[in-house]
Amino acid sequence: MAEDPAASLADRLKALLQYPLPQHALSRLTYWLTRIEMPGFKDWLIASFIRRFGVDMSEAVEADPRRYPSFNAFFTRALRASARPLALGRDSILCPVDGAVSQIGAIRDERIFQAKDREFTALELLGGDTDTAALFADGMFATLYLSPRDYHRVHMPVAGSLRMMLHVPGRLFSVNPSSTRAVPRLFARNERVVCLFETSSGPMALVMVGALNVASIETVWAGEITPPHRSGVRRWEYRGSEVELEQGAELGRFNMGSTVILLFAPEWVQWEERYLPGAAVKMGERLATRL
Repeated sequence: MAEDPAASLADRLKALLQYPLPQHALSRLTYWLTRIEMPGFKDWLIASFIRRFGVDMSEAVEADPRRYPSFNAFFTRALRASARPLALGRDSILCPVDGAVSQIGAIRDERIFQAKDREFTALELLGGDTDTAALFADGMFATLYLSPRDYHRVHMPVAGSLRMMLHVPGRLFSVNPSSTRAVPRLFARNERVVCLFETSSGPMALVMVGALNVASIETVWAGEITPPHRSGVRRWEYRGSEVELEQGAELGRFNMGSTVILLFAPEWVQWEERYLPGAAVKMGERLATRL
């Protein structure tokens, strides 16, 4: 794994400013603003966002920004199938999102690498669920960061049957690279939704991590999981259900952007060597190969 820089003074100062923020209140405000359907406001907001982040609307099913009823509808826009061809294959594990590799590698001594001098445990990430964490001891992980300009739907890396879902409440620190370097145990502190699947590549956990201004996380089978923000871990069991998703199928979406963490059990997959920290990724690319 490539050596990462330690948090700089600027990183630490930016992170420090986030601690006293009313993170959930700001995210509720974002939730409200991004669903306003007043044409003048939402069209201005969408156009400003496209200019600032250089969004390529030619990839979208609906290329006209004015046709979206709200900013959130634009932000979670569908893409044309040809814009994200799937690297399908019997042994192929697809990248679930557009974004960049934050970190990728093996889980060592039950710990997941976040940045230099920053780690967290799989048990913490999975909301203290010891049985689920045991599945991924000495397994593999990939942390994928979605920037504001990226496509924000999440897709299945491999076909699977849903077995369990957790909603783990927490903080809403930013998950940009600066915060990742500076905030200890960032992904195990932020609010998140854990989805456990049984797949032909062994057990797979896909964790959707919330962040500042990520006003909502939803899945295709349960709809909006958050908000509202609650205390205490919530758990849904799906064993014996018929929630089965094909490879490349939409799993869920971020209403505003964040991070996805993939976990696989040991001796099931091997990451593609070209994906080092900082590498750009697109949904549907081959991220790993089944062993």
